[in-house]
Amino acid sequence: MKHPSKMTPDEKEAFHQEAESRVKTFSYKNPPPSGKPKDIAWLAQSGMIKCLVQVVRDGGENNLHYHTNSETIWMVLRGGVRFYGVDDVVLGELGPEEGILMPGGARYWFEKIGEGDLELIQMIGCAPTEPDERINVEKHKDWMNDDKFLQVYEKAAT
Repeated sequence: MKHPSKMTPDEKEAFHQEAESRVKTFSYKNPPPSGKPKDIAWLAQSGMIKCLVQVVRDGGENNLHYHTNSETIWMVLRGGVRFYGVDDVVLGELGPEEGILMPGGARYWFEKIGEGDLELIQMIGCAPTEPDERINVEKHKDWMNDDKFLQVYEKAAT
């Protein structure tokens, strides 16, 4: 695609109209419990960004992993979360209206802390030219058994 500064007026107008045709509004409602320790409510997505809410209950923590082609901003709506890095170093302990930026390639895991459910906005930016992979560093949790995306390893699971 040409940069807009190099487009003719007609090309630029078509560029704007196509983008404007994809504008969407959304709202969030806590998803009904599925009986699993984690549920997802999708808010919006396009070619370069995804936005969802993870509702994490007791047992819904994840394992040490990283992403190859995405960066994520996490923000707490309700509850509390603790993010960890390698060797369980605490990267941040967050409550409502607090967040953390997780750069691509950074190894991390998180757990719900405190009483009640954790509601955590996840905003994922991804270059559209390459797929994003979630790579496990430690063995995946049992609740991840139904999702092959959550079971990718660099080497055999330990």
